[in-house]
Amino acid sequence: MAAPMFSVNAHRYDPYRTFKFQVLIDGQAVAGLSKMTALKRTTDVVTWRVGGDPSHERKLPAGSKYEPITLEQGLTHDPVFENWANLVNNIQGDSAVSLLNYRKDIVINVLNLQGSVAISYKVYRCWVSEYQALPDFDANTTNTVGIQSLKLEHEGWERDTAVSEPTES
Repeated sequence: MAAPMFSVNAHRYDPYRTFKFQVLIDGQAVAGLSKMTALKRTTDVVTWRVGGDPSHERKLPAGSKYEPITLEQGLTHDPVFENWANLVNNIQGDSAVSLLNYRKDIVINVLNLQGSVAISYKVYRCWVSEYQALPDFDANTTNTVGIQSLKLEHEGWERDTAVSEPTES
């Protein structure tokens, strides 16, 4: 028999869905967030050989790098993406970076079907490397949603172990 996937809800067999999530920026949930790319870490590999054993290659872990995260939000009047992007490259004045606030820690919450936080990750020292304010417009389509996006560079993430599995009814 396989080990249970859920310690609190042993009756549960299905993993969490990917459509129930939220991202917190400055402690506030981003409104209209529709999509987020994966949290991904890649560790480089260093290969080496022992002098007396030239036919076998050994492998060691080297430095790790983190893929950027892209957030997509439905086009609304919520200025959170634009305000953050403007801190990195202020078009008013001398185009200087706001060194005080341009890096932010964000929180990514995975929600269960009841809307309770089930898993949470903290992402550290994020900053905006790409901002799309408006999507492509096409007068020949009537059933599309306008999406703006924010690409975030960051310096790593970790799971928030203080968030435990919620009891489900």
